[in-house]
Amino acid sequence: MKKAMVCKVLLTTVLAVSLVGCKRSSSSNTSRGTGWDINSRDGGFQYNTDFKEQETAPGLVFVEGGTFTMGKVGDDVMHDWNNSPNQQHVQSFYMDETEVTNKMYTEYLDWIKRTYPPTEENFKGIYNGALPDTLVWRNRLGYNEVMTENYLRHPAYGEYPVVGVSWIQAVEFANWRTDRVNELYLEEEGYIARDAKIAVEAGETFNTDTYINAPTQTYGGNDSIISPQTTRRRVQTTASGDTINVYAGRETGIISPDYRLPTEAEWEYAALGLTELRNYNIYRGRKKYPWDGQYTRSGKRKVRGDQLANFKQGKGDYGGIAGWSDDGADITNAVKQYEPNDFGLYDMAGNVAEWVADVYRPIVDDEFNDFNYYRGNVYTKNSISEDGTVKIVTVDEIVYDTLPNGDVIARDLPGEIAQVPVDEDETYLRQNFDRSDNRNFRDGDKRSSRYYRDYDEFDDGRKTTASQTRKMYNSPKHNVEHVDSTGEMIREYDKSNKRTSLINDEVRVYKGGSWKDREYWLDPAQRRYFPQTMATDYIGFRCAMSRVGSKSKGRNKTKN
Repeated sequence: MKKAMVCKVLLTTVLAVSLVGCKRSSSSNTSRGTGWDINSRDGGFQYNTDFKEQETAPGLVFVEGGTFTMGKVGDDVMHDWNNSPNQQHVQSFYMDETEVTNKMYTEYLDWIKRTYPPTEENFKGIYNGALPDTLVWRNRLGYNEVMTENYLRHPAYGEYPVVGVSWIQAVEFANWRTDRVNELYLEEEGYIARDAKIAVEAGETFNTDTYINAPTQTYGGNDSIISPQTTRRRVQTTASGDTINVYAGRETGIISPDYRLPTEAEWEYAALGLTELRNYNIYRGRKKYPWDGQYTRSGKRKVRGDQLANFKQGKGDYGGIAGWSDDGADITNAVKQYEPNDFGLYDMAGNVAEWVADVYRPIVDDEFNDFNYYRGNVYTKNSISEDGTVKIVTVDEIVYDTLPNGDVIARDLPGEIAQVPVDEDETYLRQNFDRSDNRNFRDGDKRSSRYYRDYDEFDDGRKTTASQTRKMYNSPKHNVEHVDSTGEMIREYDKSNKRTSLINDEVRVYKGGSWKDREYWLDPAQRRYFPQTMATDYIGFRCAMSRVGSKSKGRNKTKN
């Protein structure tokens, strides 16, 4: 009897010790690597152990990633031969629910105008470089001055998609949006003073990368905005007197990933919305449009016969007859006027075509990569000053670049960290990349050229010898130069008759149909390209954001 009692006591003790040990080892505030305390009041390693999942940023909807067949699902009647089917996989991401509207873009213009007054000569190029080209509405044989004068700013068009924006301007808008959203998040969490985002000046703006790499230099080093004495956040102090949570780093989970343009693969995957075709772990069937079916008209009883997108109905027909409109619009239409697809995205077919991030090439090189495919990587790094700190652009160091079409834009804005291309310090003996600019990798670079030995002789593309025709993408090379301090320019056209292509490293893909296109272009698989410095009256854009963490959101975790 005693032996049995002793055995029970020993067993109970062992179980209790085991449970306590398991509890200690599984505690989120105890390191599984060292056993040390995390987030201790005495100091040491600080980490957000309560993080659940990424918060959906303003304007975005979640798109769960997966595998899909990218490319055409029908006949190539245009004979472009640029969208052969290939299997790709994209990670989960977020995408704007609608295209960026005029109201959203004019908010951006207002911020720039207040922060960098164009009346000051040093800032003039910043505001002018962000303005959309309203002249895109003009037509030699058409009267469209009402759109030229009113489309961008009149409240009647506030919820219409912005047009006249180049690819470069769309990228700059996404960068600005990243900073404004993160600035809001930090204010809400008490890391910066309340309403500091409103009263900003040119030398005292917020930049996400600057805040992460050199937080004391944010807002131009203005302590009244980021100092613990003026913020609402209670700063912790260790036993030794050191502060440990003055600034929010990536490890806090507060700072959002960047807004950006979606890659071509992401855009096509999101536009298709294949979830309605899923049967367990396979897609049964294929989709020609963002909606299910082979026609552009709705089959639902209440709206049967209504068009599901805004596009050109036929020659001289942009919206049907008076009193019986086919798609409810003759030019663009306000966003959310047509049903969303299965991901909750509006206007992925029609209204306006949309810029995506990729540099155009006639093929998608799925032999080299079939995961998060993207052509256009140009790797850079932070510029380092002589004292070893990151070099932050000041109001006196703004550098302006002249684009091939003569437009002038600021390379970096005050408060941003200057960037330089990666060099041998990063590429030496590296296997996954060996240069900064990878836009023409395996399709236009030296190693992919038929004339490998003579490549350097005609790489500049401006020689008048016959060798220039051997360049894989022998596109025209126009030239714009400043001739004096007044800003007068000399514009030279490339009049060579040796050019064989319009493709180069500065043309970008745009996807989807528009109010100006026929039904054929509503197919998400169709691809077109346009110079990244130019704009039209039928190309707009929407932003995307990468998903960090799990593939699925909330409780909808993937099950085996």
